[in-house]
Amino acid sequence: MSKVLISLIDFNGSKNTLLCLDSLNKVKAEGFELNVVVVDNASNEKFQTEKEYKNFSLKIIRSETNLGFAGGQNLGIKYGLENGIDYFVILNDDVILEENFLLKLLKTFDKEKNCGIVSPKIYFAKGYEFHKERYDVKDLGNVIWYAGGKMDWQNMIAAHRGVDEVDKGQYEKLEKTDFASGCCAAIKREVFEKVGLFDEKYFLYYEDNDLSQRIKKAGFAIYYQPKAFLWHLNAGSAGGSGSSLQDYYITRNRLLFGFKFASFKTKLALIKESLRLMLAGRPWQKKGAVDYYLGRFGKGSYHG
Repeated sequence: MSKVLISLIDFNGSKNTLLCLDSLNKVKAEGFELNVVVVDNASNEKFQTEKEYKNFSLKIIRSETNLGFAGGQNLGIKYGLENGIDYFVILNDDVILEENFLLKLLKTFDKEKNCGIVSPKIYFAKGYEFHKERYDVKDLGNVIWYAGGKMDWQNMIAAHRGVDEVDKGQYEKLEKTDFASGCCAAIKREVFEKVGLFDEKYFLYYEDNDLSQRIKKAGFAIYYQPKAFLWHLNAGSAGGSGSSLQDYYITRNRLLFGFKFASFKTKLALIKESLRLMLAGRPWQKKGAVDYYLGRFGKGSYHG
């Protein structure tokens, strides 16, 4: 029986994490041994639960320092590699899962033999849409957050396909995609053994795209699986869209990612853009650009 590990991080968000675990307890996993690890990423209060889960075995790993998404997930992945896990599912804690999502996600590896990593269709949780006033009430909870990833290499912009669209069946094809989402991605053991884990320089944001590009370079394919789906309480763990946290890490890490993977022409454009941000960007955008050039990675200078 293949062993699956679902890895999620708690950082001062025990309410979301407990809801996610309740959701996981309803997920079907016939034919698999299901394990869940919660990485407590130096939360102010240690994560704990007295609940008993019939669907999976639960392991809580406490880090006494905040390792970010990349480092926190790496703790969970290392635990899985040491314990004979065959398939890993990287998961945000601020999600609610459809009960069949796991089986449908993992079937992708059987259907597409060169698949190294696969992400499901991800909806905004009802009421968490960016622009909920745009939609009829009946459409809330059916608005797409991710239906595959699109990479604009010329402008160095990573975008979610279908974002803000009401799902009307327009993205129902299993297909290759530019990058998998760190919100939820299933990954074969051999991928980590071949390409390594998340790059902890990123700390938060772009680490999933970095891993995706390394996976492609190693000869594996990245897939979007629409038959598997879940709902995301968008930015529930990150202070909301457009926050100072996002300004800092997205600015810095976009430069880190771009200078690693982009063309020479795009790198020149990134230099010009970073100079503009240092002069006229928002405060944490300025700091993010400066810290890239100073080599301040990992958690960096952010505090907030």
